[in-house]
Amino acid sequence: MTIHTASSNSASRQEALAAIAAFGQSTVPSLWPHLDKQKLVAEMRSRVNDPFKVNQGKQPFCGPASILFELVRKQPLRYVQICRDLFEQGGFQAKTKQINASTRLRQESKGDLQMGQADWLVLATLRDAENLLFPVDPDAPEIMRNLSGMTKSWEMKGWVREILGYKRVKYDHTYLLGDVGALRNAAQVIETGGVAFMLVTADGLLGQATPRKEELPVALPNHWITLISNVAIQKGTFGRHDSGHVSFDVFTWAKKMHVDTGEGPFERFLWGIVTGQAT
Repeated sequence: MTIHTASSNSASRQEALAAIAAFGQSTVPSLWPHLDKQKLVAEMRSRVNDPFKVNQGKQPFCGPASILFELVRKQPLRYVQICRDLFEQGGFQAKTKQINASTRLRQESKGDLQMGQADWLVLATLRDAENLLFPVDPDAPEIMRNLSGMTKSWEMKGWVREILGYKRVKYDHTYLLGDVGALRNAAQVIETGGVAFMLVTADGLLGQATPRKEELPVALPNHWITLISNVAIQKGTFGRHDSGHVSFDVFTWAKKMHVDTGEGPFERFLWGIVTGQAT
């Protein structure tokens, strides 16, 4: 897998925009009878020009939305090819698997999707197909295996391999490696062209003010975010647990957010990090 430079990313974006124009001119009939191709093409173009436009809307698609953001950002031409294959063929070839949108999903994708059609096309397909693609990881923490509706770590690992094409994929459990250690490893991964996705308690880590422990007595993993840049780790004072500080930029909810918090809240609200590297 090639690590893209700024110039190569610009060239890839131009290729993707040309592919979108070709898709717009295609006369191949749609397998999604209720989606508007003109609107779909416009939304695809807007996301290639600005990947932060990827938006899960009101749907619980934070895991696949994090994956889609990195797909558009790092591999825009592949993103366009996946969208076109889904629209015209009902499925696309991932790294080792064929991923198909079910007939039911294609027929029922109508009305208020609570998100853009281009995002729905990919995200709903990934969410709908995941149970058939990636078996449950028996080694995952019990809380992850028991939570219903949440994108699991093994699903994220599967998408990092199958959709993004990274060969070296792992999940750092924070109770094994430590939260700051997992963040430090993730920072090294993204600095060398890889990707990192963090499982967090959203209200705790991303809220306007970090809740005190007594205000959030039960913290549960409920949101995936994409680590993108500016990781800074300040070590704590020896002998004073949780006295350190961390900050970093993430993608979530169709925007860049800056997280700046103490070591204690960070440890409380981070559950693990999935990373992907080319080799």
